[in-house]
This record gives sequence, C-alpha cells and structure tokens, in this order.
Amino acid sequence: MNERKYYLDNIRWITVCIVVVYHIFYLFNCSGVITNMTVQGVPIVDTFEIFVYPWFMCLLFVVSGISSRLSLGKRTPKEFIKERFSKIFVPSICGIFIYGWIAGYITDKCTDIFAGNGDSVPAVLKYFIYSLIGSGPLWFAHIVFVASLLLLIAVKLDKNDIFRNLCGKTNYLVLFLLTAAVWGSSLILNVPTISVYRFGIYLFMFFLGYFVFSHDEVIEKLKKIAVPMGIIAFIGGIAYTAFIYGKTFTDDSVLQSPITNIYLWTAVLAILGLGAKYLNFSNKFTKYMTKNNFAFYVLHYTIVLLIGYFCVTYLNLPFGFYYVIMAVGTVIILPVLTEIIKRIPVLRKLVLGISKPKKKKSTE
Repeated sequence: MNERKYYLDNIRWITVCIVVVYHIFYLFNCSGVITNMTVQGVPIVDTFEIFVYPWFMCLLFVVSGISSRLSLGKRTPKEFIKERFSKIFVPSICGIFIYGWIAGYITDKCTDIFAGNGDSVPAVLKYFIYSLIGSGPLWFAHIVFVASLLLLIAVKLDKNDIFRNLCGKTNYLVLFLLTAAVWGSSLILNVPTISVYRFGIYLFMFFLGYFVFSHDEVIEKLKKIAVPMGIIAFIGGIAYTAFIYGKTFTDDSVLQSPITNIYLWTAVLAILGLGAKYLNFSNKFTKYMTKNNFAFYVLHYTIVLLIGYFCVTYLNLPFGFYYVIMAVGTVIILPVLTEIIKRIPVLRKLVLGISKPKKKKSTE
C-alpha cells in the first residue's frame, strides 16, 4: 500500500495528453458534436476523436477510484474529503468564474447566443451566462467530488472491507461478465442535453477502481493478458471507428450502444494491464507531468479555444495548419501559464487547488 504505483501516474498524465489532442480536433469536428465554435475542420481527423471518446474519461475515473483507495490508506475520511474539497471541488467551481467566461464569450461571438439582443443584456448577467457556458472540462472534477462523497458512505457501510476483499477475488470470468454491468451503467443517471454528465457509468467506473482494480492481484491478472487484450482493443477500436464514422459520436444512441461499451471496457482493461506491465517507472519528465497533470487538464481547453478562435478569425491558411498552430501553441503556453499561476498565491489556490506549503517547525 505504501509503494507508489507509478503506472497510475503515467496512465493519468498520458490520458490528459490524449484529452488535449482530442479537444484540438473536437473544436472543429465534422461529426455534429456541439462545440463553442461553428467552424468545421478536416473530416478525417474525427477518426481520432471517435477512437478515444468511449474510453478515455472512463479510464480516468477508474484511475481516480484506485488513487482514492491509496489516499484513504494514508488519511482519515475527514482528511480525505477535506483534501478533495480543497484540491478538486474549489478549483472546479472557481475555474468556471475565473476563466470559464472566456469560452462563453467566444461562443457568443461565434453563435450569437442572445439572438441579436446582446446589447440589452446587463454585463453582470452576461458574465454569469458566459461562465456557466464555459465550464468545459471541469465537469470531470465535479463528478469526482460527488464520487468521493459517495465513497465515504460506501466505505462506512463496508467498514470491515468485506465487500472490497470479495472484489479482490475477481477473475477473468467476472471481468468478462462485468461488460454487461458497464453497459447497464451507461443507461442510467445521464443528465439530459449535457452528455458529459454521465453519472451512471462514471460513478460505476470510479467504484470499480476503488473496489476491484485497487487490488494488486486483479492488476496482476490484467498484466498477464495485457498484450493480447491490447491487440484486441486496438483492432476493435479501428472497427468501431469505421462503424461510427459519420455519426454524432456523443449521442445517447451511440454511447448507450452495447458495441460502444464492449469496446470501452476492452480498452480500459487493456490499458490498465499494459500500464502496469510497461509504465511502472519514474523519471524527471514523468514526475513533472504527474505534478502538473491537474493544471494541464483544467487549463488546456481555454488555451486551445483562444488559439483556435484566433486562427479562424485572423488567419487565412489551409485548415491543417490550424491544428499544428493549436498544438504547438498549447504545448508552449500551457506550462508557462501553469508556472505563472503557481506563483500567484490566490490563483494558485483557487485555480489549481495548491495550498501554500506549510513551514516546517524548527527543531532547535
């Protein structure tokens, strides 16, 4: 329990990088997925979005669940939820009002959300509307915090770890049968019109992480089948992408399909196994990415959106260049912005959830 599982850190920051690339392509998607802008880009790049969309956020929730188990092993429930409140909930709410309004403003510039009546809307009201429109990727933190609250209830009910220990006996047959449960979870607790708030499947993935995949024995089983599972998931992903291409891949009809959930579950199992097998290491770069992965996650979309808006508004280049400009610009600006915010005490706390380091007591 005390040994750090570096593969979880590496899976997390690699997945965040995938999220960044996804948003660069998503912003100008041609699949009918609603974005903050109305410009369509190069249709073929939608294949990347379709390939990763079913599983990348589910994977992050599984990793969050595993990490929660490790965290509760070092903290009391009170300390755990206090930390989650400070590091996750506060930034997820403050971020909406500190920088979320930028996405709302650009949305208004591109779509005229007030239908020509913007001049008659008070500036303060506009600000709040822009902020709520611009919550962006922060929804993930909202659901993680809700999951953390529910977890404390579950832990109290299972105070002797009876259920969790039972989950530690999960074998290949159970993992296969869980496919049906994953599909079932995709059908429930979905917020209408806001497709990202899929509480059913995301909470289920979080709890699978805590109760099932936090067991080393289960991860060892996944390591043994990691390579064949990876091959199956990759081939399945190609087939899935070809099948879904041209459809709105965020529609309920797609996300609640058995085919989608079979693919996402296969991908999650494969990545956990491959990660544990090949990514359980640490170096200066992985430590840097691990340290900053939350900052990169919450800040990246605003940067991507600003660069994308600048490209289509002020440049006249072949569209492929816009993707390159957005990618290079994000890679340069994101770490710089992160370091700047870290050095501003109030923003460091409200945007990144980083508290001022406690001074060590003198022993003299």
